[in-house]
Amino acid sequence: MGIVDIEAIESAAELIAGHVVRTPTVPSPGLTGLLGAPVTAKLELLQRTGSFKARGATAKLLSLSEADRAAGVVAVSGGNHGIAVAVMAGALHVKATVVMPRSAPARAVRIAEEAGAVVRLTDDMGGAFALMSQLQTEGLTLVHPYDDPVVVAAQGTVGMELADDTADTAELTDVLVSIGGGGLIAGVAAALRARRPGVRIWGVETEGAEAMSQALAAGGPMPVALSSIISTLSAPSVSQLTYDHVSALVTEVLVVSDAEAVQGTLDLAEHAKVWAEPAAGCLLPAARRVLERVGDGARLGLVVCGGNVTTWDVMSWADRFALR
Repeated sequence: MGIVDIEAIESAAELIAGHVVRTPTVPSPGLTGLLGAPVTAKLELLQRTGSFKARGATAKLLSLSEADRAAGVVAVSGGNHGIAVAVMAGALHVKATVVMPRSAPARAVRIAEEAGAVVRLTDDMGGAFALMSQLQTEGLTLVHPYDDPVVVAAQGTVGMELADDTADTAELTDVLVSIGGGGLIAGVAAALRARRPGVRIWGVETEGAEAMSQALAAGGPMPVALSSIISTLSAPSVSQLTYDHVSALVTEVLVVSDAEAVQGTLDLAEHAKVWAEPAAGCLLPAARRVLERVGDGARLGLVVCGGNVTTWDVMSWADRFALR
């Protein structure tokens, strides 16, 4: 399938303009102080639907034929993709079915239903992907969370904006991006490789949601066992498309614990003044490792991917892991 090129990302940007938010790219004095190196944050948690997923969902919905739109769409999600497809499909008058595992945040299920989508719950993520495939054979059009070049190109607009918005400042050296199925990092890496070829790109996963790092170790996508509490990073496998991008363009994929990711959410709230989900919180412990590895002179970019988590969820996880 090949690497998504910058022309595809620029086309996606034109397609989704006016439907999604160009989110702020801001220096973070608080994170700079915490980590001891300059930090710039791309605030995708301020995106419509609370995460970057609105970009890919919008691009896919707008690129469908009339027949495919009329048939209705189906999506599978641990939370954020489902919210994005439900809300954006509602805005574009397309009927949507969203399949989620019962572990998905109750808030995500509620938002998808309130947006007008039919929500189908399954026992686990593997079952969700199986039901998605069944509904696809019954005629619904698939809006895949990451195995689609249209979606990857649209997620790449995050990287393009990050590059454009830091053009007048000192060059970023290292950009960190969370990985679930890999659509975001694939697009961001493709954009940065075109616009900022010298930057190092680091992926971050949590233990028990290691689809990309296990794929890299195995030489290709493979099914993985999921045990992380972070449903929004829990893909049962990456795709060949996202694997190809990461293996070609990403420096390394780092794996942190669930506890570290939740602590990262608390640190983002306290130091960056943003309420992010642990799928973004995982960037902070990974950033410390990157700084140990690359030494002095690093200037970090963090893609704060989403904020769809309740205060109650974070407090209960903090209690579970005895975090302060």
